[in-house]
Amino acid sequence: MGVADLTPGDYVVHYQHGIGRFEGLVSEVMAGVERDYLLVAYAGDDRLYVPVDQLSLISRYTGGEAPRLSRMGGRDWAATRERVRNEVAVVAEEVVKLHRDRSAASGYGFSPDTPWQQEMESAFPFEETADQWEAIAEVKADMESDRPMDRLIFGDVGFGKTEVGVRAAFKAVMDRKQVAVLCPTTILAQQHHATFTERLSPHGVEVAVLSRFLTAAQARRVAARISSGEVDVAIGTHRLLSQDVRFRDLGLVVVDEEQRFGVAAKDALRRLKLGVDVLTLTATPIPRTLEMALTGIRDVSHIRTPPPGRRPILTFVGPYDEQAVSMAIRRELLREGQVFYVHNRVLSIHHAVSRLQELVPRARFAVAHGQMSEARLEQVMIDYWNGRFDVLVSTTIIESGLDLPQVNTLIVERADRIGLAQLYQLRGRVGRSHQRAYAYLFHPVDQVLSESAHRRLQAIGRATDFGAGFDVAFRDLEIRGAGSILSKVQSGHLQAVGLDLYTELVAEAVGKLEGKSTDPASEIPSVRIDLPVDAHLPGRYVSDHELRLEAYRRLAAALTQREVEEVVEGWVDRYGPLPAGARTLSQVASLRAECLRVGVEEVMAIREEVRLGGVQLFEYQRVRASRLAPGAFYQSDLGVLFIPAPRPILAGLLDFFRRMWPDDEARRQKAPSAAIPLRR
Repeated sequence: MGVADLTPGDYVVHYQHGIGRFEGLVSEVMAGVERDYLLVAYAGDDRLYVPVDQLSLISRYTGGEAPRLSRMGGRDWAATRERVRNEVAVVAEEVVKLHRDRSAASGYGFSPDTPWQQEMESAFPFEETADQWEAIAEVKADMESDRPMDRLIFGDVGFGKTEVGVRAAFKAVMDRKQVAVLCPTTILAQQHHATFTERLSPHGVEVAVLSRFLTAAQARRVAARISSGEVDVAIGTHRLLSQDVRFRDLGLVVVDEEQRFGVAAKDALRRLKLGVDVLTLTATPIPRTLEMALTGIRDVSHIRTPPPGRRPILTFVGPYDEQAVSMAIRRELLREGQVFYVHNRVLSIHHAVSRLQELVPRARFAVAHGQMSEARLEQVMIDYWNGRFDVLVSTTIIESGLDLPQVNTLIVERADRIGLAQLYQLRGRVGRSHQRAYAYLFHPVDQVLSESAHRRLQAIGRATDFGAGFDVAFRDLEIRGAGSILSKVQSGHLQAVGLDLYTELVAEAVGKLEGKSTDPASEIPSVRIDLPVDAHLPGRYVSDHELRLEAYRRLAAALTQREVEEVVEGWVDRYGPLPAGARTLSQVASLRAECLRVGVEEVMAIREEVRLGGVQLFEYQRVRASRLAPGAFYQSDLGVLFIPAPRPILAGLLDFFRRMWPDDEARRQKAPSAAIPLRR
């Protein structure tokens, strides 16, 4: 979510002034010139008007609940930024150590694909999407490298992440390596066992599952076969991490929904990972996992494209309505489908079934929850899978991995008590076929929702587009924050400065430890242009607030003449010929690109002159300046060049820049040591 998604009331971070509240996009006439500004409110009555050509200095605040507003001109923001910069060095040391440990570990470079790999992949019964192909290629390239892989694959439920894991597993087995597939729940382990067995067993791969569905004797036999190397692919819950399970030659670990594992399991997993290729699959990565991906600690592949024929899930959020529940179940029965009904309290789940039976007497109901015996739970799921029940009333035990294409209606009774990522996972249990799917997320009629519950339900209600898992993860960051990148250091660092600046500070600290001196501020192209011109996008040209902000954002991100031209061509294609204000705005952007090309930091009109700041001229260049702009004056000690204001000013300045600094001269050469000032 970027600047274009801002709505009044959202919090933003300005690199120099700190955390403020976005008040809207406003047009102001200053010195007879109309321009658009982002209005940002700070502590007290302070207000900042940010010119739209400086959008790169603004980012959306992501870091938890409503932050404290900074005070403009005060020292608190600078002190906060410096404190976080110093303290984040602790995190950076952990990050660099993690990198060095994995780099120093003796990784294994897998062989290129064999004909058997191609044969196995050609048996995939569905058509791969372009994103799937890209993710598969990236995983294979990682595996063939001698550097241990640590890649995160994320994409919406049902978008084909498991198939990426299947192909990676087969590639490992072809080199006589073992594979561990870790799942957070027993049901998901059973389903993965069925999937991997179906895809790999025809090619002689031995797949086994280790979970609580097995008796103690059965589990011991499976563990012994893993240790002896008889099992090629071992699938299981955290039971796979037990001390009695030892792999003969482990080459790949596939982790499904890592965030669902507990702290002890994660510590055991961390020990298992060292020197081994790791592939993590997730639909909505938790904030820390997402944060690690965004800061470059893990490699990322994002599967955004839905399978052919998939339709978005219609989502309804509101107070509990028995009539809506009855209609939803009856509609599903009429089209011979099934329903998930989530009631997340074991003590009252049978009472919920009684209520539903009164509403829809002809429906067949079953119950599933984590306190049932393994055998009973397995039997219920198998019976439901085989169509012996119409409605499965369950706790959130169904949230992970179940692939039941015939289930296309989800009803959640107390959605206000469920986390955002979990809601997203639950909703992903339906809509896995070509049928239209429905999700009903209810909250109590007679209770006032907490602020965080309201924001969670609002976010899930809006996140209906395909590939929305990334946005959901970001909203999760906004609602509950992220802590630090590494769980040992839980602090308010991210909340204090926001995600964007925090990750930049982490990158800066990591760079210093690796001998690369970086400064987050230096990454922000900063050119100040203050000219008496009417440069803005008129409301009649781009009427929608978000579209206008997005247009400004794209123009602010254009750093070269070609990029500016592409943005303007897009405007003309979408909105028509440029009106006067937009045409002038495009010229200002072109001038900014010229400034960036040659290293000029400031262009300011002062009476009948134009002041160019950050200019360094060799002697031959000052002679050229005198010829191009008679009366020019160069102040070498300040790096400032004054030239008479051309007419028209923008066209004249663009012409001056292109002739003064032609393309064949390097951008801002080494500062001249003997530059002689131009005299009037």
